Amino acid sequence: MLATTHHALNELPASWQALLTQHASLTHLPAALIDALLADSQLSKRDLSLQLLPLAASFAYANISHFHVGAIAWGHSGDWYLGANMEFLQQPLAQTIHAEQCAITHAWLSGETGLQAITINASPCGHCRQFMNETNSAKALQIHLPGRDQTLQQLLPDAFGPVDLGIVDTLLQPQQQLLPQPQGSALMQAAWLAATHSYAPYSRAYAGVALMLADGRLLTGRYAENAAFNPSLPPLQSALTMLRLLGLEPEAIRQAALFESQAGALSHHASTRALLAAYGIDSLEYQRG
Repeated sequence: MLATTHHALNELPASWQALLTQHASLTHLPAALIDALLADSQLSKRDLSLQLLPLAASFAYANISHFHVGAIAWGHSGDWYLGANMEFLQQPLAQTIHAEQCAITHAWLSGETGLQAITINASPCGHCRQFMNETNSAKALQIHLPGRDQTLQQLLPDAFGPVDLGIVDTLLQPQQQLLPQPQGSALMQAAWLAATHSYAPYSRAYAGVALMLADGRLLTGRYAENAAFNPSLPPLQSALTMLRLLGLEPEAIRQAALFESQAGALSHHASTRALLAAYGIDSLEYQRG
């Protein structure tokens, strides 16, 4: 467990600590656990989520700003998904993952198909408002902040989104891209499978990444595109959100694989290799198909 997470957990009531540590993950809170915390605390869901924000923020990887942000995405299933911001030394700031992006991606990779609300430390920046606007929940999404509640539509009036570009798909809507299955390792097969569930309606650059960790675990991530382009989340960053939510750092990666569509209008190859290389990871298996 990260030292910051251990500290955040110890700041919570002892009864909450007991309930939380009974589960395998501190970042994916099932509906039954939330109900137990609500019964114990007698808080509203909104207030409970605000009290859990320091736990979410404890997973931040903020070596540039030193500003730790937490977010909690409320899935339609009733589960909550924690997220935190991630920054990467020696890399452009555009590579940064915002806490809201992390929480939404966590929900997406966990199989959620819609969101009820998001709880955040502070009012979301325009980048994150635009990222949230790509989801199929944008019109009804509630934003819970310390001291006030708003809707995404209030925070992003006259929004520009998929419909303005003639796109009917939305982020979190299940995707199944028909991509030729590659030859190669199990790691490459995992990257291909992630790519088949990626969301890239503007460039058709469907892509997935698979990471092999030092302890033998395998993590995957997939590309999430955005109508405004810049808030798009590359497949490696998607996988890195899951790495951090395990309490690990990029140095835990031993091997990586990237699979992407040959017909796409862009490639993630160079940026993926550069970010991995910044952490001394030179092993990248790569295929297009």
